[in-house]
Amino acid sequence: MSELHQHRARKRFGQNFLHDAGVIHRILRAIHAREGERLVEIGPGQGALTEGLLSSGAHLDVVELDLDLIPILRAKFAERANFRLNQGDALKFDFTQLGGEPHSLRVVGNLPYNISTPLIFHLLDHASLIKDMHFMLQKEVVERLAAEPGGGDWGRLSIMVQYHCRVEHLFNVGPGAFNPPPKVDSAIVRLVPHAVLPHPAKDHRLLERVVREAFNQRRKTLRNTLKALLPAAAIEAAGVDGSRRPEQLDLAAFVRLADQLAEQTSAE
Repeated sequence: MSELHQHRARKRFGQNFLHDAGVIHRILRAIHAREGERLVEIGPGQGALTEGLLSSGAHLDVVELDLDLIPILRAKFAERANFRLNQGDALKFDFTQLGGEPHSLRVVGNLPYNISTPLIFHLLDHASLIKDMHFMLQKEVVERLAAEPGGGDWGRLSIMVQYHCRVEHLFNVGPGAFNPPPKVDSAIVRLVPHAVLPHPAKDHRLLERVVREAFNQRRKTLRNTLKALLPAAAIEAAGVDGSRRPEQLDLAAFVRLADQLAEQTSAE
């Protein structure tokens, strides 16, 4: 039995390896990597996407946490001049060390469900380096990323990601494309950092704070959920109706609330 087949997907890493050739081809077509581009693949697993990405002629850095997969990846790809392997935790990885021009890194990954949200937030801290991101995620996470105001999927993840990026829900992938098959459907999403933020906040950390507070009790009105941060008069001054619930507000309204908090904080 080859070394490749001896590796078993690990629950603690949330591993589900992609094996469906049709899905792999469709993802590679969506990414459309080109010669000379700088790509980063997070969690390459057994290299299902890696081969196609390397064949494009792009420079590929891969970040893999599972030590058992390192020899498998080395055996397959170490001879390729455009391949570089980084063993480590993508949640702690410093993407600035990869160098390159602003908005030049293209990030790809079949992300374990248990780290997908914190990893996206970690990457958004490096948004100025990134040209685009293509991720395989749990379908319900992609629906939250791409959500619009007014529905139950609209929340902290939607707002903070859409503050930084344009979000495209590309296509869905069934459990049968993976080994072992997960218990949920997956989807491919494209995130493209804005060259110019459509609704820049005076302080994006205050925006995060306002959004977190607002959605802590999403069934309550803004007047109630934000009372520790903003008095009712300040909410009204931001042009927001305090009797509305957080899911009814769009990104621009949350930015106005955050800017109101920034003014209030600087006046104190």
